[in-house]
Amino acid sequence: MVVVKYEGDLLPERRGIIGSLFNSVRRTDRSLRVVRRGRRFARFPKPSFLIWVLLLSALFLISLSVFGLRLHLPGNFENLDSGVSSSKKLHVVDNGESTHSSISFSNEVVNQDFSGSNNLTKAPRSKQRKRHNPCEVGFVDSIGYFKEPQDIRNFTQFSLQYVVAEEKPLGANLFQPRFGGQQTLQEREKSFYAKNQTLHCGFVKAPPEFPSTGFDLDEKDKAYMSTCRVVVSSCIFGSSDFLRRPTSKRISEFSKRIVCFVMFVDEQTQSKLFSDGNIPDDRGYVGLWRIVVVKNLPYQDMRRTGKVPKFLAHRLFPSSRYSIWLDSKMRLTTDPLLILEYFLWRTQSEYAISNHYDRHCVWEEVLQNKRLNKYNHTAIDEQFNFYLLDGLRKFDPSDPNIPLPSYVPEGSFIIRAHTSMSNLFSCLWFNEVDRFTSRDQLSFAYTYLKLRRLNPHQPLYLNMFKDCERRALAKLFRHRALSTPPGP
Repeated sequence: MVVVKYEGDLLPERRGIIGSLFNSVRRTDRSLRVVRRGRRFARFPKPSFLIWVLLLSALFLISLSVFGLRLHLPGNFENLDSGVSSSKKLHVVDNGESTHSSISFSNEVVNQDFSGSNNLTKAPRSKQRKRHNPCEVGFVDSIGYFKEPQDIRNFTQFSLQYVVAEEKPLGANLFQPRFGGQQTLQEREKSFYAKNQTLHCGFVKAPPEFPSTGFDLDEKDKAYMSTCRVVVSSCIFGSSDFLRRPTSKRISEFSKRIVCFVMFVDEQTQSKLFSDGNIPDDRGYVGLWRIVVVKNLPYQDMRRTGKVPKFLAHRLFPSSRYSIWLDSKMRLTTDPLLILEYFLWRTQSEYAISNHYDRHCVWEEVLQNKRLNKYNHTAIDEQFNFYLLDGLRKFDPSDPNIPLPSYVPEGSFIIRAHTSMSNLFSCLWFNEVDRFTSRDQLSFAYTYLKLRRLNPHQPLYLNMFKDCERRALAKLFRHRALSTPPGP
């Protein structure tokens, strides 16, 4: 830095633009102010000054991103649940004068429109999503051979026959054959009694002049399925999922020999599997799955069609003694015989299903189905009103005599012994899905409680186990695609 003499003072000479500016005005009073101001700024080191500028800029941008976005959020998500007034909640009033209770319905469940600007259109999302992890299941070390326990309880025994075909009623010009049949309300009521009977349970054939009611299978597949004693089954309809093969290394060779692994698909899904590289071998297998193609699906709603193999395994596999159902979004990672031993034989149960990981009351399930538009709201209301008038009550966790640990199941995994009561319950549950909505979680508690109420001395030995145990049996994936909510 060069020092020059100016009126007796030694001043530093500035180079470049600032220097030229100083030289042009250094004889004026203004130049003295510039020089003095320059000296004051020169006291701050240049790097520190730049750092402060960068820090202040970063703080400003962070503040803008946080507070600026918050100003544009539509409403307060934290108050969605509290926004429902107590006057709109469902409640049941027992007048004590008749067998049917007077029902007071809420606008939220029965008459409310969940479209448009209503706050309940979408389910509120918490800031931190709940994590549901598997828990330890105390399986035996191994099962070297298939042996049913000798000391299993003596389950209720009676004979069930099924409606095979229905004739067209005389003078009924608008008769339309259905896969589930034309069950009357009187027939429905009688079917809940555990006794020798013939009841509707799907696969009802149409009169000769009408086409098939659906779920048509190849004769070779029927012959194979009639030989199965233990079954693991699933289905993919409408190409809604990828093919999840069971984890072969975790399944014993003995189980691979005696267990039938059957995956039901429609023709659309079959084509998609081929394009994905899942081409069956000469015997019709992809991995452990035997691919069984279903033609002429009985329902337009793919979810409802999926309830046929889910609930009616005893009809599809007439010689089977046990069946395990898992949704196509799951990959089996546990030996099937270990599952039977733990959930049925050890607990002396004939039906096992897990409770829901979050909801335990049908009231909550109705609201959730409406919030997420899982099904037509009017159809949900009709089903729910019917159940209320027939005695369905809210789940009360404080009741020491509560019949179930939850009224809402997680129905993606079902373990069954094909006993009389188990088969009856499966038929009754399927008939509710056939009559009302395909949301089977809405009809589970009603079906079980009504069956229990009408047969006090003939119980269904149901094991409703923890959801975390279900998660230990299979790995969960997301669906490939979600179908749109069906109409009424």
